[in-house]
Amino acid sequence: MTDSYIALDLETTGLEPKKEKITEIAALKVEHGQITGRFVTLVNPKRPLTERVVELTGITDDMLKDAPVIEDIIGEVLEFIGNLPLLGHNIRFDYSFLKQAAVNQKMEFECEAVDTLKLCRKLMPEQEKKNLGNACIYYKIEQPLTHRAEADALSAHLLYQKLRGLHGEDQPELFATMPLNCRMKRQQPATKRQKEYLQDLLKCHRINITVQLNDISRSDASRLIDKIILQYGRVKPQNK
Repeated sequence: MTDSYIALDLETTGLEPKKEKITEIAALKVEHGQITGRFVTLVNPKRPLTERVVELTGITDDMLKDAPVIEDIIGEVLEFIGNLPLLGHNIRFDYSFLKQAAVNQKMEFECEAVDTLKLCRKLMPEQEKKNLGNACIYYKIEQPLTHRAEADALSAHLLYQKLRGLHGEDQPELFATMPLNCRMKRQQPATKRQKEYLQDLLKCHRINITVQLNDISRSDASRLIDKIILQYGRVKPQNK
């Protein structure tokens, strides 16, 4: 069983690391069961948030406008994590976003983890919901906030310590770290030709978009071009 780890939680613009962006990172360093360090920051996703994300997290565009971009801080995040395993509720989700950010900057990031969601599925009654909020209610763990990164990272840490105390002696194998096998490809920036064609499409069809073309990836540019053509058609020839 491990009692030293990084309790990690992220807030993001959506669910897919290849398409969506990080908006908040919380990493709590736990050594021998005690929190000894914190790395907590908002992250500018370089795109406006949807109403759903604002409603869920309470994070707004105004809060993020002066926050660092992930490219500038991913090195600090990985340095803070070091060689410790990760811990979180559905930790593969959070890891996949950090992994994508690391790969984009040509950085290595491989680690092991303990997933409190998997522990809950093994140890909680079948009829109980296994999400982080309900698991904390079931085990009488106080949650000051939900859907903010630091609060959820703290809740996952407290949940793990509770489960370890209740079941660690009888089922120590459940609390062993496991490798997070997650392959990511580096996202290439959009080509000059893609950006020029996108600009022509936007101008031709008089479309306003919130995404900055200088920050868009090659695959995102391709998807956006296909979406615009499907909905509005190709660039119309100019009348002579």
